[in-house]
Amino acid sequence: QVQLVESGGGLVQPGGSLRLSCAASGFTFSNYAMTWYRQAPGKEREVVAGVTTTGGTLHYADSVKGRFTISRDNAKNTVYLQMNSLKPEDTGVYYCNANGRYKFWGQGTQVTVSS
Repeated sequence: QVQLVESGGGLVQPGGSLRLSCAASGFTFSNYAMTWYRQAPGKEREVVAGVTTTGGTLHYADSVKGRFTISRDNAKNTVYLQMNSLKPEDTGVYYCNANGRYKFWGQGTQVTVSS
């Protein structure tokens, strides 16, 4: 059974940090590129950051460059999103996505940035 389970979300003040994790199971994780998306209330889902199968090539949305870092550990079947200097506009549900032969989604984790 394929699963992507996100964790690490929560409520944080502006300027704070969070580290999201996405644990994968049920498929060959190392064969899949991984991407973090987010969806703010009333907005479409958007790409936040992506990493290739080996973690060698990264891309980020302009809005998070310099603040967020995506990484993966193929030995642990996990992808991470380190989020620093958080802003209220980073609020939303964060989803991880696996893209390869098939496409899989997690259930999402809520991130709220508010004072």
